[in-house]
Amino acid sequence: MIYQNILAPIDGSSVSMAAVKHAITLAKTFQCQLSIISIVAVDPFKGIDFYSALPNLKDYYLAAKAEAEKLLDEVNQLCIEQNVKADTRVVMGEIPSVGILKIAAEVKADLIVMGSHGHKGLQKYILGSVAQEVLTNTETQVMIVKQ
Repeated sequence: MIYQNILAPIDGSSVSMAAVKHAITLAKTFQCQLSIISIVAVDPFKGIDFYSALPNLKDYYLAAKAEAEKLLDEVNQLCIEQNVKADTRVVMGEIPSVGILKIAAEVKADLIVMGSHGHKGLQKYILGSVAQEVLTNTETQVMIVKQ
C-alpha cells in the first residue's frame, strides 16, 4: 500500500515521539502528506463559562496550549531535518480520540500512526486508552508504535 495522507497525534510522551518519528520516516518514504496534531482537551462543562469562573483552569489550558505549540515546533524541526513537509496544529476542546478521528476525516488520512502506552488492568480502566478508542471507531488503518 502506498500512503498519501498520514496523521500522527502526539502528547509529549516518549511513546508518542517514537510514533511521530516513525510517521516522519513513512512520509519521507512514500513522499506523502503528513499531519501532526496535539490535542488540548478543554471545557468539560459545555455551556458553562467556567473560564471566567475558574481562572486557574484558564491559566492551565493556556499553558497546555503553549506547551502543545512548543512540542509541535520541535516536531516540525525534526520534519525539516528529514526534508518532510508537515502540517502541524493544536486541536482545542476535544476528547483526544474524538479529535484524532475528526482530524483524520478532515485530512482524509489513510493511515494514523500513534503511540500506545500499553496500560493494562486497573491502570487501563482508570486512564482509558486513546489508541483503543481510535482503533474501535475508525475504518482508517492504524499503526500502533510501542517505544
